[in-house]
Amino acid sequence: MSAAPATAGPTPLLVLDVVGLTPRLLDHMPHLKRLGRSGSRATLGTVLPAVTCAAQSTFLTGTMPSEHGIVGNGWYFRELGDVLLWRQHNGLVAGEKLWDAARRAHPGYTVANICWWYAMGADTDITVTPRPVYYADGRKEPDCYTRPAALHDELTEKFGSFPLFHFWGPGADLVSSQWIIDATRHILRTRNPDLTLCYLPHLDYDLQRYGPDDPRSHRAAADLDAAVAPLLDDARAEGRTVVVLSEYGITRADRPVHINRALRRAGLLEVHTQDGMEYLDPMASRAFAVADHQIAHVYVRRPEDLDATRAALDGLPGIDQLLDDQGKKAHHLNHPRAGELVAVAEPDAWFTYYYWLDDDRAPDFAQLVEIHRKPGYDPVELFMDPLDPYVKVKAATALARKKLGMRYRMAVVPLDASPIRGSHGRLPASDDEGPLLLCSTPRAVGDRIAATDVKSLLLALAGLSDHQSRERHP
Repeated sequence: MSAAPATAGPTPLLVLDVVGLTPRLLDHMPHLKRLGRSGSRATLGTVLPAVTCAAQSTFLTGTMPSEHGIVGNGWYFRELGDVLLWRQHNGLVAGEKLWDAARRAHPGYTVANICWWYAMGADTDITVTPRPVYYADGRKEPDCYTRPAALHDELTEKFGSFPLFHFWGPGADLVSSQWIIDATRHILRTRNPDLTLCYLPHLDYDLQRYGPDDPRSHRAAADLDAAVAPLLDDARAEGRTVVVLSEYGITRADRPVHINRALRRAGLLEVHTQDGMEYLDPMASRAFAVADHQIAHVYVRRPEDLDATRAALDGLPGIDQLLDDQGKKAHHLNHPRAGELVAVAEPDAWFTYYYWLDDDRAPDFAQLVEIHRKPGYDPVELFMDPLDPYVKVKAATALARKKLGMRYRMAVVPLDASPIRGSHGRLPASDDEGPLLLCSTPRAVGDRIAATDVKSLLLALAGLSDHQSRERHP
């Protein structure tokens, strides 16, 4: 009796999340442009808010924030009475993940997640995600979390410690994306996962610092394109289908909106003071905002304070929309984690988290790169304070203490929001300013694809989808 023919396995995939990639920037990225030209290219419809955690969760679940629950890069945890951004546990994301659907169709399907968010606790085979060492004496040192655990030492020995201070902060640059690219190439060679998710943050930096049309931003795009070329070559040699996508486009925005200061002046936001420093008191506040780029979730403690909150924000320069229950439902943001109101900035504006009215009363963490203590996103962490003549001396002194194993404070971040030139979070005004999707497979997509269809597209490209999914992506 002859043996049954072997069943072909799934088509291996490499999915690159190139943050901030737009059609305009693609003109400065010849390798990625060539991939789209020889394969296929589509406008990618994003979600509101167009930020990393919400968009990635939509890609991986095929659902909107109203269902998967990721209403931003962070939110007010009412049950804890605290604002928390950049959590890492995958359990926060509701719904069936891409790898769950793939394994249902093909048991044993293997997945590597290299720096996509909510990686920890996810049921993936390989995980690499930034995770500093927080020493007992208060020092913070660069490092990463890996699964399996032995991969940590393997990557560190080969490529050095994860370059955390190049991943975010005044020193953020190509070094972090290069480390991620090198780690991805190594994992492809040594583990050969069926699906590899790779997050490349480099375009997030200079586009926020200088705006999308600045020559320095164009150079950043060209540099990243050159860095990713060997990874594209590896994928081609291994017969991997490559998908490149972006979560949002960064547009020109140079007008900070101090939404919490408006709420404080209206008597709605409260602070408490320690050692002369003011701290947001979310549990006592009648209303406050969690700023997240061009979106701010406004949490109102009691229904009777909604009108006063609207009155405080109506007419505030820089606010384009104030979404109520109906507005949130229309944008698929009607989830219990969302604010009672959601503010959307005007195209050239963005929201600060600042709540103090006097810089002398600002908390000490305001001048640090401190993404977990600030009750909102702070893009000014990309700069050293240009008004402080001793800022470089302070940085050098702190670095020397760090190298000696001593506690240090890198208090170099300005309290002035004016340097920022780019932001995101709104839905794009045009396709040229929004995200896109490229695929190495010709005719894989039409002219446009929704963020909620990325999951089914990837399943179809892997050869794991049902007939309906194939019809959706002919």
